[in-house]
Amino acid sequence: MQATGGLHAAAGIDNSMKLGIIGVPQDIGSAKRGVDMGPSAIRVAGLRKVLEKLGHEVADFGNLSCFDIDQNPHYMDSKPRELNYLKPIIETCLKVKTEVEKALGQGCMPLVLGGDHSISIGTLAGMKSLHKGRTGILWVDAHADFNTPETTPSGNIHGMPLAVLTGRGSPELLAIGPSPTVSESNTVIIGLRDVDPGEARNLKNSKVSVFTMRDIEDRGIGPVMRDALSAALSGVDFLHVSFDIDSIDPFEAPGTGYNIPGGLSYREARLIMEMIYDSGRLTSLEVVEVDPARDIMNKTGAVAVELISCALGKQILL
Repeated sequence: MQATGGLHAAAGIDNSMKLGIIGVPQDIGSAKRGVDMGPSAIRVAGLRKVLEKLGHEVADFGNLSCFDIDQNPHYMDSKPRELNYLKPIIETCLKVKTEVEKALGQGCMPLVLGGDHSISIGTLAGMKSLHKGRTGILWVDAHADFNTPETTPSGNIHGMPLAVLTGRGSPELLAIGPSPTVSESNTVIIGLRDVDPGEARNLKNSKVSVFTMRDIEDRGIGPVMRDALSAALSGVDFLHVSFDIDSIDPFEAPGTGYNIPGGLSYREARLIMEMIYDSGRLTSLEVVEVDPARDIMNKTGAVAVELISCALGKQILL
């Protein structure tokens, strides 16, 4: 299931994998509608064709059925001011967990397409059956997603998944994994540029490694990624990558709900994914928060496809 890296590919070794695509069209973790169309936008941009051209076998498990606000306009959660849409998000994450376990059972590396970032709770819960929580994680995101019910300014659960994955937050969300579902000391955030005060305090009291946009601008993405991979992979055999498309500067990837200037360039994002492939340790991947309603001719969907392909072996000289 693991890739073996670009140097091996250049030597002619077969690095083909069996990939299981899982679409999770959920947007209720966010305050903005639209990312429920993200999985379709990425598929329309030619994902399967690109992956098969790289030599991978692709099994598309389709889209999961998720809570639809339009079909439930009068829905009120039991605690709407604390955690918005808690119950249906738990239901979705449990479905994701089951589908990821199904993909693993069929010998597939899970490739999860979001949807808002709360779905990561389900992805890593499913992966726990394989790695028992001993995994490194690269969280490529403009945001830390490290809020808890005590610190969240909005109650939106897509701002909480990384906290949940490391064992912090609502007992109902923690029970899905059960959490922690990753190794906190092997947890790395890359590209951070927008953080709430409460989650900043949470991060300072954690073992999570953080590389902000200032670090990238000061040192360059290559040195930052080498340090990030070293931290994520120290003492573990598995690597999960969670790529939020809002980590990229909105000039290059406008189709997302939270357009914050000063993000990764396309070239920096591509190098991140190329270096992940070269590590030979990737065992699961998700790309989230693509919003075609805010996009320009599916530009962001196409960027997502290109980045996924780089993480799975596309190289300049191939």
